[in-house]
Amino acid sequence: MSILKELKYSLKSIIKNAGYDVEDIIFATSSRKDLGDYQINDAMRLSKIYNENPRDIAEKIVNILKKDPRFINVNIAGPGFINLTLSPYFLQTALNQILDDFNLNIDKVPKKNIFMDYGGANVAKTLHVGHLRSANIGEAIKRLAKYLGLEVISDVHFGDIGRQSGMVISEIKKRYPTLAYFDENYTGNYEEIDFNITEEELGEIYPIASIAAKENKERMEEVVEITKELEEGNKAYTALWNKIKDISISDIKQVYKDINVVFDLYEGETDCYPYIPEVIDYLEKNNYLKESEDAQIMDVKEEQDTSPMPPLVVIKRNGGTLYATRDIATIYSRLKRFDINEIWYFADNRQALYFEQIFRAVKKSKLVPKDLKLEFFGFGTLNGEDKKPFKTRDGNVMSLKELIKILEEETTKRLNKDMVEEEKQQETAKKIAIAALKYADLIPYRETDYVFSPEKFTSLDGKTGPFLLYSTIRMKSLLEKASIKKYALKKFKNEIDRAPALLLLDFPQILTNCLEEKSLNELTDYIYKLTSSYNTFYNENKIIAETDEDLKESWIALTHLVYKTNMEILNILGINVPEKM
Repeated sequence: MSILKELKYSLKSIIKNAGYDVEDIIFATSSRKDLGDYQINDAMRLSKIYNENPRDIAEKIVNILKKDPRFINVNIAGPGFINLTLSPYFLQTALNQILDDFNLNIDKVPKKNIFMDYGGANVAKTLHVGHLRSANIGEAIKRLAKYLGLEVISDVHFGDIGRQSGMVISEIKKRYPTLAYFDENYTGNYEEIDFNITEEELGEIYPIASIAAKENKERMEEVVEITKELEEGNKAYTALWNKIKDISISDIKQVYKDINVVFDLYEGETDCYPYIPEVIDYLEKNNYLKESEDAQIMDVKEEQDTSPMPPLVVIKRNGGTLYATRDIATIYSRLKRFDINEIWYFADNRQALYFEQIFRAVKKSKLVPKDLKLEFFGFGTLNGEDKKPFKTRDGNVMSLKELIKILEEETTKRLNKDMVEEEKQQETAKKIAIAALKYADLIPYRETDYVFSPEKFTSLDGKTGPFLLYSTIRMKSLLEKASIKKYALKKFKNEIDRAPALLLLDFPQILTNCLEEKSLNELTDYIYKLTSSYNTFYNENKIIAETDEDLKESWIALTHLVYKTNMEILNILGINVPEKM
């Protein structure tokens, strides 16, 4: 249990000893540092329960707190806000405990098995900036969940079937009509057909095919027919599509790896195919499906609905499956294969209604246990300076590779080439670029749209990834230069070195809040505040040259704790730290 959590429980006991029975207390960091480090905000609430003046209640509690050696400057503000400042001895002791065992500053959560579905890239399409948020947010939440003690299985869940597959095969057929895949009389092994396609050509095929299908009715009909035949197991189309998938998935995996996103499973929609017949048979036998305009649908309305809830189409008119069919079967398959308490989905905000339909469908049909928790966590969009989805200069959606390249160019301009060896400059620039991209993406609350500026977010000043990297590298350098190898916190000089020390105690609560919200914005804000507070202290003092040995040792200990905390946070955010920059 963390230091502050223990302190909160202790304060609850003190309030009970003062005569007030409370299940929990409102204990928060003070916004008025001139009044105290922390504030207890329970007197007004207790006054309504016990019919006493809140100020009188606060006085009784303060009289006890003033005798407690853990606190100094205990006072009452306003109608009954209790402010208290930690004593130097208590703060030093707390930080020395964390120095000995960093786990004392982490509050683990009860063990649960979580299945996380994020990433969701469509095969045969180039990863663009719109794919960043799901992968980046999902990866950070996965790392945070594991850090706090949850068991997590993550799946990229590729979109590896559907309309895009029909479009891509249709365009390849148009470009290479003599391929054996399209020869009805071919009797050979489709797996041995000599056909190769580059990632670059594959990247341009889908947009061209999509436009052609929208503009030409016959082409769209061909796409629909190819898609249906592929889903039904057409051997020629399956062999061709598998070859396309291998090329595309290899490229997608590399881009994910570039942004430090790694999955436990690289499955796709087609992995649920073995389970679809069983699921459909169950739904039909138990009368959960009904016919509507030749399609099979499920009614997912509930009595308490205050807004329209459309039915969920499970089987298309032509007998083909949809995303919904496959998502239902995927949930079913995951429960068959894994021991799961919850499934978390991370996708664009606009998919909220769809996922609500899916969750209701599997619950109402009893395909999943009542106690299985299914949750959707939506996110906003990454926009350009015009506040529209980030695009290239010619108006096309920008690929992630292209955005990373732009950021690399920006960071290369700012790289201190005297500090970084020539052979490591490109690698270092890329690490800084990825840090800039990932940190900027996690700054806003998950559901918020935000504007991405390459110039702003690659700057060494302000709330940016490069600023955090530079400061953290400087801390590491200071620790390497220090002659003291074993150290403890023995004293503080003033409020400037005390400020980052206090912030260190907030770390566990920030982690807990972020996991509850499934958003990293508090953590990105926290690491910026902690780093800025440390930098103020660093700039005000000559740490290595300090002649007071106790003070010097204390400052080295403080540096170690801030550095360790920064490294833990950056790892949770999926950001790698270069050696120099």
